[in-house]
Amino acid sequence: MTPSVLLALTADLAAITVLAYVLYYRRHRRTDLLFAYAALNAGVFAVCVLLMNHRVELAVGFGLFGVLSIIRLRSGEITQREVGYYFIALALGLVNGIGATRPLTAALISAVLLAAMYLADHPRLAGRAERRTMVLDTVHRDDGALRADLERRLGRRVLQVIVNEVDYVRDTMTVDVRFRGAADDRPLRPAAPGAALGALLGGRR
Repeated sequence: MTPSVLLALTADLAAITVLAYVLYYRRHRRTDLLFAYAALNAGVFAVCVLLMNHRVELAVGFGLFGVLSIIRLRSGEITQREVGYYFIALALGLVNGIGATRPLTAALISAVLLAAMYLADHPRLAGRAERRTMVLDTVHRDDGALRADLERRLGRRVLQVIVNEVDYVRDTMTVDVRFRGAADDRPLRPAAPGAALGALLGGRR
């Protein structure tokens, strides 16, 4: 391993640590995605270094980015914000892997990407709306009644409701709800304890 590659590896490890742990995990507390981001970054970095050592054209790097970019994340628990972290983890691996011969430039670009994510996902900017997927123990046929029920259960003002599933046999419905967070809005009324029969299936807190 050449000194330039070793320096690039150090910079990449530092960058993905900041992205995956300092920025993502400490804000969102999902260990599964913490591992996924680190693994993706390490794999992309290794492939890029290997390709560059064999004098492969730079276009291959963009081709690799394009191939990885069309991977569809099928988990319903992954939000668009987490997809954003996915692409930044991928980009950091590419930048530091391809830029192993220009470590200072790669480090500068990595710093810009990390700063962008820090600002974009800062709680004061992105924390105003929260998202939950809930299973309700009743079926509402009226949107107004559904919103009122959710606001009563959550004690917050509902911004958007998407019905994912309705089970008329068990008289339940699964909804994706976005509502104002505690720091952004005063509670409409205290949430009733034990009001929601279902459990949270995912979503950002």
